[in-house]
Amino acid sequence: MSTHRNLDQRSLALHRLVAEKIRQDQSLLLMAQSTLTRWRCSASPRTFVYLDAWQQLLNQGMEVCLAAATEESERGDALRQASPLSCLLPPRERFAFLKQWSANHATH
Repeated sequence: MSTHRNLDQRSLALHRLVAEKIRQDQSLLLMAQSTLTRWRCSASPRTFVYLDAWQQLLNQGMEVCLAAATEESERGDALRQASPLSCLLPPRERFAFLKQWSANHATH
């Protein structure tokens, strides 16, 4: 069974992986912006505070955005729950990450 802490740690690790990909290819931030725009059309108004926060981070540039995405704090945990960066891994890479995470963090 996954705990909130485990899910937060997994999300942080995923965002660290995505941050490295973005540093190698900054055009991925344009994809994150597109995702954010698309979400805003269909998201619950309750999530707008997070979508607005991500928009501000994207507007401030790559390093500010990635620092927030990989921040080890309650704020970082909350932001990652509605992160447009989490969608940037191709499905195969995301599946490989999740499989490896599960294998390394299995609870017995």
